[in-house]
Amino acid sequence: VYKRQAMVCAQKGYPLVVTMAETFSIERRRLMRFLGAKVVLTPAAERGIGMVNKAIELAEAHGWFLTRQFENEANADTHSRTTAREIMADFEGEPLDYWVTGFGTGGTLKGVARVLAKERPDTKIIVCEPEDAPMLSSGIKQERKADGSPAAAHPAFKPHPMQGWSPDFIPKLTGDVVDMGIIDRILTIGGADAMHWSKQLAQKEGIFVGITAGATFAGALRICREAPRGATVLCMLPDTGERYLSTPLFADIAVDMTNEELEISRSTPGFRFEPAV
Repeated sequence: VYKRQAMVCAQKGYPLVVTMAETFSIERRRLMRFLGAKVVLTPAAERGIGMVNKAIELAEAHGWFLTRQFENEANADTHSRTTAREIMADFEGEPLDYWVTGFGTGGTLKGVARVLAKERPDTKIIVCEPEDAPMLSSGIKQERKADGSPAAAHPAFKPHPMQGWSPDFIPKLTGDVVDMGIIDRILTIGGADAMHWSKQLAQKEGIFVGITAGATFAGALRICREAPRGATVLCMLPDTGERYLSTPLFADIAVDMTNEELEISRSTPGFRFEPAV
């Protein structure tokens, strides 16, 4: 969402200020600044609520437009008009037994889920969330202000590695889907599983995605193992691995040549790079 906002603002000539917790990857900050946006960091201890409240505070103080992406119906409407229509077109005349997704702002979830519930009622809607932050699974309602924004962090939240997925509150757009009663199942996904499948998608399929996509894929695989033979499962992979280079996802990826790579280099006589001892 940050990237799309920055791209549009650059094209339109709108100045953009985004608030971001200091725990978010450095790549996210640099990408925003590369696109011309200003990035205001908030303390890690304040988590998602801190980002939201800082954005509100800045908008009120300076008279800026606040997108309110967690509550803004335009977010969900866009996915109803685009993402959902693409899914409907791709599966016209074909079965779609399960749709598996996570949630960040809740825009994709609400926008697509309500279309599927109306036009493909046989499709099971499966929502994934972090094992460390089972807010939907807990059944505990999110405390909200009158405008729908979060009034406090959700009691079931604990920090997790899926950046951009499940902030420390249930967004209003996500809460709307819960209230609509159209979610068929909620799966909790561990961070280790998420990172494992992100790497597997990259190294086995050439699909370069981040931790949140790995988490959703892990959920989809769980459904595949349980589903009847021949069932069709659609899984949303919403992010790119390039935003995670400084995160634990890449912790075991070497910067210098490995012993195996040195052996390959030394297998021919020329143009050999020998690291300093």
